[in-house]
Amino acid sequence: MTENNNVMRFVCGGCGNGHDVETFARINVAERPELKARVKDGSLFVWECPHCGMHNLAKYQVLYHDPEERVMLWLLPDGALPETCISEVENALSLQIQSGDRSLDGYVLRRVKNVGDLIEKVNIFDSGLDDVVMEMCKYVTRMEIAGKEKDSSQAGAVMDAPFRFCGTGGADNEITLSFPLNGGMRGVSIGFNVYEDCRGILQRNPAVKPAKGFARVDAEWTEKFFR
Repeated sequence: MTENNNVMRFVCGGCGNGHDVETFARINVAERPELKARVKDGSLFVWECPHCGMHNLAKYQVLYHDPEERVMLWLLPDGALPETCISEVENALSLQIQSGDRSLDGYVLRRVKNVGDLIEKVNIFDSGLDDVVMEMCKYVTRMEIAGKEKDSSQAGAVMDAPFRFCGTGGADNEITLSFPLNGGMRGVSIGFNVYEDCRGILQRNPAVKPAKGFARVDAEWTEKFFR
């Protein structure tokens, strides 16, 4: 799968002027490794208005493909495609697998709805971690932090906050998560033992697994099983 770029017109959120922006329908990071760095820092989706200088987020769909990690991530912003088109893609993928095509063997296929989710997934898989286990870790951590809050409104804010995986580090390979709260960003580190415990829970509950095809694995998906 090769990189495929196009030009799309976007409207600046500051001055309202339109501007043509280079976008990418498909990215193969084995062929264009420099694009991987631009995905991870988000710059691939940011454009500067030549009229007023405002930086805008370009929302468009892209298929991110990392053959080395055997990962395909489909960034599909809400409303980017009709549900019928999404179903057609999923059906075509199912037929491809059922026909005996082995080219997707061992691949992780995921669908994400925004750039932040895409960046997080890339970071998780680059760290050699399982995104399903990581969603469980985020859920457990969110519950623990909210449970310590004495103020019910503050606890509710924690439960509603989107937790993000930031990375691993330190001698004990601690996992760092971040989440917005009260107008700022908070960080929290959890031991790798939390990840291992969550992996054990999932192994004992085989029904908790993503659907076939480009599955959505996020907080909303996780809460269907544990809330």
